[in-house]
Amino acid sequence: MITVPEPTGPGAFVHPGLFYQDLDEYLAGVGGFVRTALSAGDPVLVAVPGPHLDALRESLGGSATDVTWTDMTELGRNPGRILAALQDFADLHVSRAARIVGEPIWPGRSPAEVLEATRHEALINTAFAGRPATILCPYDIRGLAPDVLADARRTHPTLIEEGRDLASPAYTDASRVSADCDLPLPEPEGEALRFEYSHGGLAEVRDHAEVWARTTALTPARRGDLVLAVSEAAANSLSHGGGKGTLRLWNSVGAGAGVVAEIRDAGLLADPLAGRRRPSLASANGGRGLWMIHQLCDLVEVRATDDGFTLRLHMAMP
Repeated sequence: MITVPEPTGPGAFVHPGLFYQDLDEYLAGVGGFVRTALSAGDPVLVAVPGPHLDALRESLGGSATDVTWTDMTELGRNPGRILAALQDFADLHVSRAARIVGEPIWPGRSPAEVLEATRHEALINTAFAGRPATILCPYDIRGLAPDVLADARRTHPTLIEEGRDLASPAYTDASRVSADCDLPLPEPEGEALRFEYSHGGLAEVRDHAEVWARTTALTPARRGDLVLAVSEAAANSLSHGGGKGTLRLWNSVGAGAGVVAEIRDAGLLADPLAGRRRPSLASANGGRGLWMIHQLCDLVEVRATDDGFTLRLHMAMP
């Protein structure tokens, strides 16, 4: 059984990365972590891709009924939704230290999804700082690219490899990792509809998005989601992004076929957790707007640079 490091003091947060080579090693590491937590009476959430979910359930036998199970391919399709779900689980069990398995990156993820999931892994350390919780994150060292594994070493304070847990010498502050994720976005492969907007133009933004969405293969319900997400993003531009912005809309092609809406403005992202944690009633509009955008879209790419703020919103075709 692989031993996961325990918190070293009251309020300590533990975030190890588990590097595994095959299913047997996965079940030994993750299954051992879950069994230890259940034996201690701690609440356990397992959020991993479907095939791993089934294998873990089978290996745990009767103990599986005491675990909260979530398919990460659904929960984490948009990586920006994951953090709030983990925090919600921890909030439900404030009397005990939450034990969570989260596998946000798996073979087959698109490069854009992996980048936003890497940002999520870094921000976990900020969001859970000072909370008595453990989040174990498995990584497939045979199926994932070397640069993905290198980033995992930067986002996890400790690593479990070949049965040993060690401090990660590459561990890096969340703000640095998040800044490194702000890579230039690729230009659309085809033609993009472009619309400049400013104060008083929010209705026109919605109209442009709605008319364009009707030309796509999105269902009526998803067209409504797209228009609402675009409207929220544009409203943030007007309130927090210098009072103006640029909307572009286009169809993506290839394996990730769908529609894309991009909003650019001169704003700054003061809180890197905005939109990734559930906002309170007292939250600023930007936090609530970004939260809604993450809930509506299949992927949200975020870029916060000295040149301004960009949101690229993706919706997959039916």
